[in-house]
Amino acid sequence: MTLLSVNVNKIALLRNSRGTNFPDLLVFVRRILAQGVRGITVHPRPDERHITRQDAHDLATLLRDYPDVEYNIEGYPSTDFMKLIEALRPAQCTLVPDEPGQLTSDHGWDVRAHEARLKDIVQQLKVWGVRSSLFLDPDVSQIDAVARTGANRIELYTEEYARVFASGDIDKCKEVMARYQQTADAAVAAGIGVNAGHDLSLKNLGTFLGMGNIIEVSIGHALIVESLEMGIDDVIALYLTITGLSEDGSH
Repeated sequence: MTLLSVNVNKIALLRNSRGTNFPDLLVFVRRILAQGVRGITVHPRPDERHITRQDAHDLATLLRDYPDVEYNIEGYPSTDFMKLIEALRPAQCTLVPDEPGQLTSDHGWDVRAHEARLKDIVQQLKVWGVRSSLFLDPDVSQIDAVARTGANRIELYTEEYARVFASGDIDKCKEVMARYQQTADAAVAAGIGVNAGHDLSLKNLGTFLGMGNIIEVSIGHALIVESLEMGIDDVIALYLTITGLSEDGSH
């Protein structure tokens, strides 16, 4: 079984485009959770173009009524971001090496180059009772450095996999998958949990999860696009089937 964490950034982006509270983010999150989803992800950015700081606080308040749902907050560990994590104490904080104005996450950490800083941040998260995860490319050579930081998990950056999968190049897909598999296996051997996310979709998720060892997937953009075509309730049900959960959240 793999936990599905729905990234709700794009719902907030649609709302913000009109300057109103429509669609209502909290209404949609409740609807998603009613389908059996047990994880919510947000990635607040400095310009608040989608999830705002207030959204992050409002979701933390809402999720107190759902003790079995994990709250995952992603972001670059700036001073402001870390203050937000300290205030909200989510179940998980995923550290991402984004520049302030970056459109979307497009690479993982060079953990070896930033090991000392990441180690300090991970230790602070531990003090706050927050599980740590480092956004990582499929690079097995980084795992020793990840282990030295004390991070609980990595989140494999899956854009490359999604792109190659969509190309239909079977040999290239096998080659790329082998790197993800090696990185995941090395992490597990080092006692590090493995999450995954970015451009995962109904079409490619099942194949990716076939390699095993994936505790959690964070999916947002594709899920919202698919919901425009099929409806959010049906799309959520399909994802829960792929990840090994029925609609009521059971096996």
